[in-house]
Amino acid sequence: MKPLKIIFVGTPEFAVPYLRGLLADADFEVIGVITQPDRPSGRKQEFTSPPVKFLAVEKKLNIWQPERLRGNQELLEEIKKIDFDYLVVTAYGLIIPAEFLALAKSGNINVHPSLLPKYRGASPIQSAILNGETETGVTIMLMDEKMDHGAILTQKSIILTGEETNESLHFQLAELGVPLLVETIKDFTAGKIKPQKQDHEMATFCTTIDKEQAQIDWNKTAEEIKRKIYAFYPWPVAWTTLGGLRLKIFPPVAIIANVMGSSEPGQIKVDGGLAVCCGERWLELKQLQLAGKKAMSASDFVRGYAGLAGQVLK
Repeated sequence: MKPLKIIFVGTPEFAVPYLRGLLADADFEVIGVITQPDRPSGRKQEFTSPPVKFLAVEKKLNIWQPERLRGNQELLEEIKKIDFDYLVVTAYGLIIPAEFLALAKSGNINVHPSLLPKYRGASPIQSAILNGETETGVTIMLMDEKMDHGAILTQKSIILTGEETNESLHFQLAELGVPLLVETIKDFTAGKIKPQKQDHEMATFCTTIDKEQAQIDWNKTAEEIKRKIYAFYPWPVAWTTLGGLRLKIFPPVAIIANVMGSSEPGQIKVDGGLAVCCGERWLELKQLQLAGKKAMSASDFVRGYAGLAGQVLK
C-alpha cells in the first residue's frame, strides 16, 4: 500500500510530537505543513518561528505560513493542485474554512486535548487543571466547520493527580495522543472505525488565556489558587503584587493548615518558609520572581527581602 499523503496543520510545541510521530511512520508521507507566521516574541520582540516550523525546516517539508486561511484564494488554488489524503490538524490556532476542508480526499482529522464534548475551545488543558478535573484525555475527531464539533473517531483518557502543570500535562497527553493518532488514521482508512456524533447538549467551552487572568485573588481557597498556579505554568505564570511590583509564583506550592493568629487574605508569614494566607487555609510558596529580578527559591527570597513578614500580597 502506498503511504497516505498528509498535510499537517499546527503551530505550538504541543503539535510538534504529532508531526514527528507521523514523519516517523512509513505508512504516512507528510507532504507539507501549514503553520502560523513568524511573530514577535520576548522582551526584544524579535521575530520567532513557531515550533512546528523548526521541525518542518529540519525535515525539508513544504511550508505555508498564511496570516489567515479565510479568503486566501492564492493558497487555496495552490493546495487544490496537490493530491493528498488527509488534512491533520493539531493546535493550529486559526479558523480553517469550509473551502480548505473540502480538499483532502479522505477527510480532515483533528487532535483535541480533552474528552469531547467537554472543553471545546482554546484552553482545554488549563481548564481541566483549573476546574480540578480527575480525568482528561485526547480526542481524535473528524473536522467540520464548527469548533471541536465533528464526529469522534477515538478517545483515550488518563487519571489526574492534581499535581499536573499545564506543561507536564501537555507532555503526558502527547505521549498518549501520538500513537493514538497514528493508529486511528490507519484504522479509519481501513474502515475499522465508525465515527460517533458528539452529544452537543453536553458540550462545555473554554476560552483563550491571557496574562490578566493569571492574577491571583487571595480571597479564593488555597486549592483554587494552587490550581491557577499549576494551570498557568509555564505561561502566562500566575502573579500577584508586592509593594506595587509584580511577583510571579511558580509551582510547586503546598497547601498547609491555618497558621496561628489572625491574618487577612494575602498576608505573608515567615517561619521556616514563606506562607500566604488564602480565603481558606494557607499556601507555602517555593519559588518566586519579583519584577526586574531573577527567579529564586522562597528561602533566598526571604533572606533578600527585609521586612517581608506581615506584608500583604494584592
